[in-house]
Amino acid sequence: MLSPEQELIDILRDCGVDMACTLPCYGIRDLLVLLAEAYRTAPLHYIPLTREEEGVGICAGAALAGRRPAMFFQNSGIGNMLNALLSLTGFYQLPLALFISHRGVYKEKIAAQVPMGEKVPGILRGAGIPHSVISTREELIGIRKKLDALYRKGTIHAFLLSPAVWETGGECRVPVLPETKGRPVCSFPAPVQGKGMKPHLTRYEILETIAPFLEGKAVVCNIGAPAKELFHLGNRPSYFYMLGSMGMATPLGLGLSLSTEREVVVIDGDGSILMNPGSLATAAYCSPENLTLLAVDNGAYGSTGNQPTFSGSCVDLERVAQGFGIRSTGKTAGKEQLIAAMKERNTGLRFIHCLAVPGNRDVPNITLHHLDIKKQVQEFLAGAPTAEE
Repeated sequence: MLSPEQELIDILRDCGVDMACTLPCYGIRDLLVLLAEAYRTAPLHYIPLTREEEGVGICAGAALAGRRPAMFFQNSGIGNMLNALLSLTGFYQLPLALFISHRGVYKEKIAAQVPMGEKVPGILRGAGIPHSVISTREELIGIRKKLDALYRKGTIHAFLLSPAVWETGGECRVPVLPETKGRPVCSFPAPVQGKGMKPHLTRYEILETIAPFLEGKAVVCNIGAPAKELFHLGNRPSYFYMLGSMGMATPLGLGLSLSTEREVVVIDGDGSILMNPGSLATAAYCSPENLTLLAVDNGAYGSTGNQPTFSGSCVDLERVAQGFGIRSTGKTAGKEQLIAAMKERNTGLRFIHCLAVPGNRDVPNITLHHLDIKKQVQEFLAGAPTAEE
């Protein structure tokens, strides 16, 4: 007889779920072990996360490319991802299945788990996110129909998994993460070059410089002024403009790069990266061959009044990227350096730390409807084959 964990995994695979993004929880420990084993080979993906919010972004990028992603985490994580669920996944009508270990209700031994456990159904209702409570093993079968519906309609559905479901399970085993293309996950980087470099270009001038190199590539552009400036320089059907969910550009680009053979360029910012720095670790672990992260660093939150970020005083984003395990990095401060970096054709994950002068170009708002933004990118991707490792 199958364990309930294996029964759920069989349902997932029968319904075409091809990406599993996970965070640890004791309540679903055996399920996470089996997921790591079942989703370790292409075209499936198993992605361990550093934070729930980045998982929303990764899954959004994968769904944009036509995949069927799912997340597995503890209910405490709802508080870390609610804005992204509403302003990214729900806003762009991208499908996502949430499998939530429902702590704090059934035989809970840790008092701190109780407040969120009791309130999470109401939080989901208040956010307009449909949910199902799975209290017994027999109720697992109902997941199949709801999975088919959410992927077909482009919606979110949360499955609250009671610990009672797994009571017939066996002993926990230690999970082994899939290797990243046979290479060590982390290594000590070379020293950062370019100490004392001074920026010469504004963000708009940087975007103007790199625009010719974006032709034929899928581009994810950071929220606010960067997206408006890129749109003003000339819309392309390959451009996905972030209109909400600050900090989600790099995760979304990562999910997209794992789901297409197209080259993917993320235009991110220092404030956005500092909001979700763990995404760089996840990117280093996944190590897609077709992803370039362009960090436009003006030392300020440019879209909200140029309040300073820590990159203007005590943080070197290139060192941050290297410390998280990204091997191919570079720093630019002027036009020639930027052009040389964009022309470089080495394969593998790249991080370009692009120093910039603070300031925004006065340009109009993006006139495209947000669903038209999604549509144009999906049509662009339609001719690209699905990535297989």
